[in-house]
Amino acid sequence: MANIASEVKSEILDKVKKGESVKSLAEKYGISERTIYAWLRWQVAEDRVSVLEFGKLKKENTIFKEIVGALTIELEKLKKKK
Repeated sequence: MANIASEVKSEILDKVKKGESVKSLAEKYGISERTIYAWLRWQVAEDRVSVLEFGKLKKENTIFKEIVGALTIELEKLKKKK
């Protein structure tokens, strides 16, 4: 089977998400249902965040919260001085 353009693949996946049946899309685009289901599995896997990445994001979030907290305190101090 020839490679399918990424635009067509995205179009098919969007249509599946909107409720069109995999069977009808497979027939319409001339590809196997199995291929579409494989794309769906890969898409779900790509959407997940690894444990390592989650830990990094959690740490980064904590740092941002500390920065926002410190800036909020400084703003309050400046408001009180006026």
